[in-house]
Amino acid sequence: MSIMNILPVPQSHDGSFYATNNPYQLNGPRGFSEFRMMEENEDLFVRLDFPGITKESIKILVEPLKKAVFVFGDAPKELNHDSSHRKYGTATGLVCDCCELSNIQCFVGDGVVRLILSKKKINLHVPSSCYFGGAIVPITPPHFAHIIYGYNPQVYLTFFLVCVDSPVAAAGGHPLAHLRGQNLEGRRATDPLDPTLTGRVIQPHPSVLEGPTSAYEFKQLQNGGLFLRIDMPGVPHDNFTVSIEGDGTVTVIGRAPPVLFDSSGREYGGKVAILPRNYDSRRIKTIAKHGVIRLIIPAY
Repeated sequence: MSIMNILPVPQSHDGSFYATNNPYQLNGPRGFSEFRMMEENEDLFVRLDFPGITKESIKILVEPLKKAVFVFGDAPKELNHDSSHRKYGTATGLVCDCCELSNIQCFVGDGVVRLILSKKKINLHVPSSCYFGGAIVPITPPHFAHIIYGYNPQVYLTFFLVCVDSPVAAAGGHPLAHLRGQNLEGRRATDPLDPTLTGRVIQPHPSVLEGPTSAYEFKQLQNGGLFLRIDMPGVPHDNFTVSIEGDGTVTVIGRAPPVLFDSSGREYGGKVAILPRNYDSRRIKTIAKHGVIRLIIPAY
């Protein structure tokens, strides 16, 4: 007998998901990323959800003006049942003209990249309007060939990988200029409970450059079994729970504790499959790592 999957179900009675970035998120900060300017030193804390990413694959690049930081990483294909590997890429940095980035700290774990960006004043004659900005790498045509609007990734990568001594900035000025005017309220942090990040449609991951953009993947196996991949970024491998209810429903729960300057932790959960009566749950294989849980459920 084949094992059947259960598609994600909205948590709200009106058909809305708590967070449009992940159909299994139950609480905590919404969104694929989180930004916060720290009060004591005005460093910028950045949280980026890159589920499946390995620490060894992370590449941090700083463009020549020291305004923008590019973050790249790979999430390997862990099992043959995975549809593909995933490559991530995004950018963030300074939007002002008065400062430049002076230091970058990077922390990677459980499918989340966290950055602490420090800055220093370089132009005392420019009025102080210093703030940070976030940018997402476009992944849809015609912008796929650009890391940031108007900038060719080959130019940046050539500069950093083979150290070509050419003024990349001359190609178009401030690399994050297109983000100016997006923070008119002068907010020092993103809203972790932004109501615009709840809704009926789950959004594809905007930082995925290659591979599936969905937080959920299932595959019916030839023998009638079922494979599931479920992204729960921030959840340590030992904070996943798989339980079988009396009616045969398989439920997965994950708890992501707050790390560094996260606004709070996050909890995930949902029903993912239905088993035949008297199914031996010990046959289910669970692989949890890098903020992703995979289940292989053999046929009955």
